[in-house]
Amino acid sequence: MPVKHDLLADLQLTREAFEDHKKKDPHLGNLHANYLKKDNEVVEAERDGSPDDKVTKLRKERLLIKDQIVAHLKP
Repeated sequence: MPVKHDLLADLQLTREAFEDHKKKDPHLGNLHANYLKKDNEVVEAERDGSPDDKVTKLRKERLLIKDQIVAHLKP
């Protein structure tokens, strides 16, 4: 069964710490919204039994957004 990806666990941040970062950086909030949207697309594609190439493409797009989030969190 497809499950949502746990971004905060990957980032090793609590929800509160991540929310503090988003308050200081509005673009981070936009990236997070995009990440959540893409994560939903991945889960939906996995649930629907979409072709592997489509799921892989969506996962790569999600990873790209995650990399942008990581870059924004670096001091």
